[in-house]
Amino acid sequence: MNICGRGVCKIALAFGWLLLVGSRMCSAQELQMRYLGVAGWEIRSGHTVVLIDPYLTRLEFDSEQIEQDAKKYFASYYPSPDTAAIDRQITRADFILVHHAHADHILDVPYIAKKTGAKVIGTESSMNILRAHGVAENQLYTVQGGEDYQFEGFSLRVIRSLHSPLHAKTYFDSRRYTHAPAVPLNYSDFIEGGSLMFLCRFAGTQIMTMGSMNFIEGELQGMKPDILLAGAGATRTEIYQYAERLLRATGYPSIVMPAHWDNADYTDQQAQAQAIKERVEPFRKEVAAASPRSKFVVPKHMKTMIVTGGAVEQ
Repeated sequence: MNICGRGVCKIALAFGWLLLVGSRMCSAQELQMRYLGVAGWEIRSGHTVVLIDPYLTRLEFDSEQIEQDAKKYFASYYPSPDTAAIDRQITRADFILVHHAHADHILDVPYIAKKTGAKVIGTESSMNILRAHGVAENQLYTVQGGEDYQFEGFSLRVIRSLHSPLHAKTYFDSRRYTHAPAVPLNYSDFIEGGSLMFLCRFAGTQIMTMGSMNFIEGELQGMKPDILLAGAGATRTEIYQYAERLLRATGYPSIVMPAHWDNADYTDQQAQAQAIKERVEPFRKEVAAASPRSKFVVPKHMKTMIVTGGAVEQ
């Protein structure tokens, strides 16, 4: 007896076709990305908004005093978020990812977290800085690297990493905040507190983020992001075969976007053009030599890019 009549089979075939089309539509779901400057990004996928190291304040420093006594200057400098600048750019957030706790990564995060109610994911030091600024405990997710979490709208692999080799490779900071520090914090109180990278998986697209110009090659093995947000600052030249090793370890991503290359004042077009010439263009050549098939996309500050099926539209 044929229990699958022609009508039933046609329905089954049609249903299967709909499932196939639906899966393809899901895999090609549109993403919206915005470069916020430094290591900062905004990614929108469906109803989910993820911020990465959002830093809009752009602190101004006294170069003469720094040259005279940098340690004394930074210990007496108490930075605060530029809330007007933040409000102009950030309207909502569901999650905030923090690579490490230096001021140009975390300074604006407490204000944004309290404003939006976003969940914040970062190291113990980062979370204790947020606690010190009154961010609610139920918003904080402390991680150390190795975690692989499913959230509503995306999944997240946390990756152990290293900070850029500052001061001609002499930089080292093992300090950690195991408890919330006293506030206000001076600039020197914004310690690194350990460094992370993130692999964000949205529907059909994997994006790997970097917070500086360094990485642990072994931690990246087996990961194949579609988009790599790569640290492109000058300190990358202090790392052995930086682009070649990074791109090989990440499976030669289809798209590479440079980050952490920009001048602090992103409204200064002349300074931006100079930064692109001195940092981005040399990195573009390094990427092309190491991974000729990777598309190199230079993001424009505060401009939304549409990512669909491996293509980027600016």
